[in-house]
Amino acid sequence: MQHFLRRLTGITAIAMAGVMVGLAQNSQPAQTSQPAQAAPAAPAEKKKNYKDQQEYTLYDSATKEADPTKKLALLGTWKEKYPDSDFKLERTLLFLDTYQKLGQYAKLVDTAKEVLAIDPKELHALYWIALLTPQLNLNSADGLDTGEKAANGLLNAEAPVGTKPEDWAKAKKTTDAIAYKTLGWVAWQRKAYDVAEKNFVQSLQMEPASGEVDYWMGTVIYLQKKPERISEAMFYFARAAAYDGPGAMAPPQRKQADDFLSRVYAQLHGDTTGLAELKAMAKTSTTPPADFKIKTAAEIAAEKEEDLKKTNPELALWLNLKGQLLSPDGQTYFDSSMKGAAVPKLKGWLVSAKPPLKSKELLVSMEGKDQSPNVTLKLVGADGTTAAPLAGKPVVGVEIEFEGVGDSFAKDPTLMVTFDVEKAKITGLKVEPVAPVHHTAKKKS
Repeated sequence: MQHFLRRLTGITAIAMAGVMVGLAQNSQPAQTSQPAQAAPAAPAEKKKNYKDQQEYTLYDSATKEADPTKKLALLGTWKEKYPDSDFKLERTLLFLDTYQKLGQYAKLVDTAKEVLAIDPKELHALYWIALLTPQLNLNSADGLDTGEKAANGLLNAEAPVGTKPEDWAKAKKTTDAIAYKTLGWVAWQRKAYDVAEKNFVQSLQMEPASGEVDYWMGTVIYLQKKPERISEAMFYFARAAAYDGPGAMAPPQRKQADDFLSRVYAQLHGDTTGLAELKAMAKTSTTPPADFKIKTAAEIAAEKEEDLKKTNPELALWLNLKGQLLSPDGQTYFDSSMKGAAVPKLKGWLVSAKPPLKSKELLVSMEGKDQSPNVTLKLVGADGTTAAPLAGKPVVGVEIEFEGVGDSFAKDPTLMVTFDVEKAKITGLKVEPVAPVHHTAKKKS
């Protein structure tokens, strides 16, 4: 809060200068024996005067006091002794300035309301209410209404008398950025996220270097729950986290934004690859590129699947089967789509055989030569049921291709799918012959 409020704009100086000029124009003390009277005129044009010498002395002491605590006491005495002073508005504005210097922001807002009760268009009060409504989280119904009204008043404010056009143009751009920021925040609190977004866009157009508005912008886009816009939200989160120039959030807030970004990005993308590049881009760009898109984990998986279908269709088929079998409805899928049905060609690595010689079963790893087996091939004859063991010893570690008929499957402890396979439908299998065993005949004695 202190860090943010130290970044005051020229508009506060313009407003307070007007207060002091108004007081200076009437700085001559009145005679204590006969208080000065205003010349006859319309009420709006009545000349302001001090009631007596004592009021002038209080004014003079209050305006010259440099210590804000002492100044506050003098202003309090002035208000207590002269509640209906002609300078009630100017005095209240001095209260406003003093509360700001003391960092008493809740009282600053209450005092700004008092100012607006006297002059609904008073620039200084509109500025502080609009600025502080989000910063003090004034999200009650009354607080939101007051902040919204002040922000709209700030947008429609006119230049103080005597202000140079170039000074006012510069100050107005800054106050408009604050006003739109507050209107966006108010709409956000009311869950009108699309309205909030429109106002934050306006604020960032006026003041692109605003890490807090960037973060809020990302938030209200994210809360709209439109999948096609999630990349935009990620950009503004990245901007808030990475930007460290003038107008950036304080380091602790940037760290919070970065932590949130990392978590949400990983959920969307599947991991944090590309995140560093996103932050580097967002740090120097105020808006996302027109074609900006972060691929979702599902989109990446679909692309990989399509690529795999082209480069290794057998593995793609296996992975699809594996996904179906490991799903909650895996048994139903196997019974309805695989059991007793011929499966297209698959490839795998022969890991072991049972028994090692004249094997009846071949254990195959479908996803890598050094992986555990997840398929069992039961060797059968042409009738599909009679066991047909190999004549020799199969060579393990080779890649084989096979066509089989689904027999059974189990999920626990690890996935294992069993196929009935004819030897003639296995390619790449190498079988080493086994030397016959010769039995020596015993001599008759």
